Formats: sequence, C-alpha cells, structure tokens
Amino acid sequence: MNLPVLELRQYTLRPGRRDELVDLFDREFVTGQEACGMRVLGQFRDADDPDRFVWVRGFADLPSRAAALTAFYGGPIWAEHGPAANATMLDSDDVLLLRPARPDTGFAQITTASTGVYTATVCAVAGVDFAGFFEASIVPELDEPPVASFETLVAENNFPALPVREGERVFVWFSRFADEESARKQTWRERVDFDGELQNLVLHPTAGSALR
Repeated sequence: MNLPVLELRQYTLRPGRRDELVDLFDREFVTGQEACGMRVLGQFRDADDPDRFVWVRGFADLPSRAAALTAFYGGPIWAEHGPAANATMLDSDDVLLLRPARPDTGFAQITTASTGVYTATVCAVAGVDFAGFFEASIVPELDEPPVASFETLVAENNFPALPVREGERVFVWFSRFADEESARKQTWRERVDFDGELQNLVLHPTAGSALR
C-alpha cells in the first residue's frame, strides 16, 4: 500500500524485554491500530541491538493520521495494554515522519508473501534533491535494489502527544536480502562518491509483520 505519510519508529527497550513487547504488539496492536484507520506495515527486531524494536506505520494523509492516532490511543485496546507496552520501554521518541521519495517508491509492491531480512538505511541529507542523486548514483551500485524509499515529510506534527524528530532532513530506503549474512555484505559505499552520515539497520521481521 503506497501510503503518503509514514512513521519510522525506533524504540529503546529495557534490557531483556523485547520479546515481551513483540508478543504484545503482534497480538494486540496490529489489528487494533488498523481498525482505527492506519496501516502497520512492518515490525522488526534489530539484529545489532537486542533492546531495539523498529516498526513502520502509514496513513492516508495528515488529517487521517491525527484522527487515527486519537482513536487508537484514546481507545480500549491502548487503555488495556498500553501500560504493559510502556513498561518495556526506555525511549519511544526516535520517530521519523516520512513520505515516499517518488510517487511510486512506497511499499506498494510488498506483499505478506515477502521473505528474508530487511535493511533500513537512514541518511542525513542537506541537498534538496537527494532522491535524484540516490536514483542516479546509489541505486545502480546497491547490492540489492531498494524495495521502498522515503524522505522527510516537512509538516507540523499534528499529534504532539507522540513526538517526532524535527529540524532535520533524512532519506530512508529499505532493501530485502535472503539472509542476515547477505544483508551485512553491502559494498556500495566502496563504489559511490558519498561520505554522508548513515544509520544502517539490519532488521528481522516479527512473526506478525506484514513485511516478512
């Protein structure tokens, strides 16, 4: 579903409690959020940090984001299970508000039949057309083609109860690999004249993830 508004959310959890949150999330929060009008696109265990949980959700537009979040966080499922979820977390404010870099670069082509390990690469950018540079210079050199790419959605956070990272521009792309070993053998930076700051996440989908 090629949704125009996305959140990439990274949670730092209390040591040893990630599986507890994953079980609760997969069981209660996917269908609960989608019933309120949003789409949970994927949830993941970070392969490099046993206490990090990463997930992505999308919205039809900014007004529906505010309405859906109000409905869910003010509704019965969060009232019942939210305290248990919050008890697993140290920080839940690392959130990027994104939009597809091009009209056709969202997750429209991904289905629940997908398999493998994902990477999410978060790149701090200064140029106004990093998407053009990405398509012309980086994509041809990637070890696996991107399955989706996004850039910062410059807009006011219309649900301030949940903070987002503000005052920065990023470009994010997801790729899928057959296994973790393949995901770690990326060599594109050796062939591209690019020295920007990157965060590269190696992500294992949870059992309940749509991207898996």
